[in-house]
Amino acid sequence: MSYEDKVRKVVPYTPGEQPKIKNIIKLNTNENPYPPAPGVEKLLKEMDISEFRKYPDPSCTVLVDAIADFYNVDKNKVFVGVGSDDVLSMAFLTFFNSDKPILFPDITYSFYDVWANLYRIPFRQIPLRDDFTINSEDYYIDNGGIVIANPNAPTGLELPLSEIEEIVKRNPDVVVIVDEAYVDFGGVSALSLIDKYENLLVVQTFSKSRSMAGMRIGFAFGCPKLIKYLSDAKFSFNSYTMNMPSLYLGAAAIADREYFEKTTSMVVATRERTKKELSNLGFVFGDSKTNFIFAIHPEREGKEIFDYLRSRGIIVRRFDSPRISQYLRISIGTDGEMEQLIAVLKEFLGK
Repeated sequence: MSYEDKVRKVVPYTPGEQPKIKNIIKLNTNENPYPPAPGVEKLLKEMDISEFRKYPDPSCTVLVDAIADFYNVDKNKVFVGVGSDDVLSMAFLTFFNSDKPILFPDITYSFYDVWANLYRIPFRQIPLRDDFTINSEDYYIDNGGIVIANPNAPTGLELPLSEIEEIVKRNPDVVVIVDEAYVDFGGVSALSLIDKYENLLVVQTFSKSRSMAGMRIGFAFGCPKLIKYLSDAKFSFNSYTMNMPSLYLGAAAIADREYFEKTTSMVVATRERTKKELSNLGFVFGDSKTNFIFAIHPEREGKEIFDYLRSRGIIVRRFDSPRISQYLRISIGTDGEMEQLIAVLKEFLGK
């Protein structure tokens, strides 16, 4: 017997590569190609750094109020954390506390099984259909909780809100988490359901549609009771989880509705043009409602395409999981970046 027998051992989540190489086109981690709202830069330049000697507001009031105002919800229905990963992790720890397995798809955000293993939560991965869509009826079974990314990642596909609601309605005795990291690129949020179902938690992030992945800001909506449970767990873990700059810069980012709508529309327009170009090259993919496209070429190996793109200075994401090893997840960059991607793919395919 050694101390290692008492260590909590887990296989960690593997994030997308953050390459140190310069002059590359980085399309592998679904970052927004545009900068944050202008008010963020302005506030950053005006910040009094002497304030950094103080602890931040543990209640995160300025950010919670800004989110509540933007979405027109009561502030006691809002929870914030250090990126949606922090929010989701706290939610797993708080709400998934039974001997019954929680449910989530077999192809989805690969942090879910990591948290389940970390917190010793039993889980069951429900296979997607062959076309990578979710069969909502698979979630009408006895369970300890449910988490669904909608639109899903890495597939990019959306489950209709009516089916999300049916899953929530049929599971009144457990918490259903809807992870909406990509909802702002054409999806429909389940936020409208939180007043109807007190077992629903809706999680979103500033990392994608608000161009602030580097600031680590996530948030959740739910009934006041759920938010209190989450907050109690958070304050039992760390009272000061969000730093002062993130609170104020996040509030500045969410205040600019016009910029948010403009940049998300630009990403969607580029995505739709890229879909057409990829289709013309023989790629096959679902109808993505995210800021990425999950594509396969029936005649070429996924790794071969991945390696060729990398050799030409373009990095996309590829997963080694059996069902999706031939697919590439391609983040949406600027129009210029996507034009270069298409040019290199034409070169690779000899077209």
